[in-house]
Amino acid sequence: MLKRIIEDIDNAKAKDPAARHRLDVALTYPGLHAIWGHRIAHFLWNRRLRLLARIYANQMRRITGIEIHPGAKIGRRFFIDHGMGVVIGETAIVGDDVMIYHDVTLGARSQDRGKRHPTVGSNVTIGAGARVLGPVMIGDGVRIGANAVVTKDLAARTDHELADTFSI
Repeated sequence: MLKRIIEDIDNAKAKDPAARHRLDVALTYPGLHAIWGHRIAHFLWNRRLRLLARIYANQMRRITGIEIHPGAKIGRRFFIDHGMGVVIGETAIVGDDVMIYHDVTLGARSQDRGKRHPTVGSNVTIGAGARVLGPVMIGDGVRIGANAVVTKDLAARTDHELADTFSI
């Protein structure tokens, strides 16, 4: 567990040029606190302690401004920069080495049961204010620009640098 925490801190230092030192990152980065909290909530969720997991996740949201449903599956070295307003839904799956900025939503477009949130591949960057909605697949290496609204699958290693909000 300590190795994962150090990996998270070192990842934040590598991805954020404003990061000064490990202690600063560990104590002041709400994106890291949200991820650490999510790991605890996800553990509880998987042990069928769902109410406790939801209560804990809600407390983490109040503290960090980042809402990650306990059922979401998050890979390694996930980094949320400036995190406020980030929402990640229950059936979302996020790969390794993903970076998202503030006000990003990985949300649903329906109230159906089953898979209704995005699956994000590895080495993906999602810009501030972007919305990735529905059970779409975002391939490895994709970069989604700020304020984009993605409602269709995106193939691996493509740039979607979108200046204005519109659907893909």
